[in-house]
Amino acid sequence: MNGSEVAWLVLAGAFLMLVLVLAVPILRLRHTVDATTRMINELNDRTAPLLGDVNNTVKNVNVALEQVQTSLDGVNLQLAKVDTMTSHAQNVTANVANLATVVSAAAANPLVKVAAFGYGVRRAASARRHAETEREVRDTIKQQRRAAKRGNR
Repeated sequence: MNGSEVAWLVLAGAFLMLVLVLAVPILRLRHTVDATTRMINELNDRTAPLLGDVNNTVKNVNVALEQVQTSLDGVNLQLAKVDTMTSHAQNVTANVANLATVVSAAAANPLVKVAAFGYGVRRAASARRHAETEREVRDTIKQQRRAAKRGNR
């Protein structure tokens, strides 16, 4: 065996050692890749039914939203009718208020006149009574003075 053959033999041995050293991590990496593949397959098996359930749920939500939209359309129609009725009621209320103002003004004017007349009558009666009382008092005082003058004479 010459030197070049030994060198080739040493080189082959070194390469074999390198392959053996690299084989261990590659085998471990293979186990990791196999575990990852199994996990992805299990995840796919579990996710497919979940996605089907989510799809059914979304369909049910869409149906419910359509029903809600239909209900809201009905409510909006009813609210439009209520707005119309409220507008009419507001007009009636304004008309009744105006009518009440007119009736109040029409009734108040004669009532004020009657009240003023009644006050005037009471005041005149009171003044008359007071005048009669004063006349009686004056007459009495005059009679007393006359009597006093006659008695002094």
